[in-house]
Amino acid sequence: MELNADGSLPRPKVGMGVLVMRDNRVLLGQRLGAHGAGYYAAPGGHVEFGESLAEAARREVWEECQLRIEDVRLLSVGTYLWDDDKHYVDVDVICQAPEGEPVNTEPGNCAGWAWYALDQLPAPLFVVTENMIQSYLSGQSVPALDVVCRQASTAP
Repeated sequence: MELNADGSLPRPKVGMGVLVMRDNRVLLGQRLGAHGAGYYAAPGGHVEFGESLAEAARREVWEECQLRIEDVRLLSVGTYLWDDDKHYVDVDVICQAPEGEPVNTEPGNCAGWAWYALDQLPAPLFVVTENMIQSYLSGQSVPALDVVCRQASTAP
């Protein structure tokens, strides 16, 4: 495990969030297990060694949902903390999934996938997903680069 320059806590991990769109609807699933249990979130995970951001997005969506995506574009970048030991720099993208229906390939991590209209989103939303949707709707990168977002490990 690589530590910060002063020998303190491990360095942040690189997260990948993928806002998958179809007909002005967004794909969300309720998280189970890992940080954010109970929150609704977009597909995502970690950027793997040697992967481009688009490759990471395609892989994560395929692994979690068995959907092929296209038109992958940068949406936002943010810094996130969970508890005192999980720190992520998240790179978030937006894409289209023009065909197929999502398959829940990781039932231990997700209660199931569904398409939601942007004016009828489930609650509570995972902070990263909430910021991704705000970025999409506003055309601005959310959160600001000087903000560190925090969220409880499990939904209320």
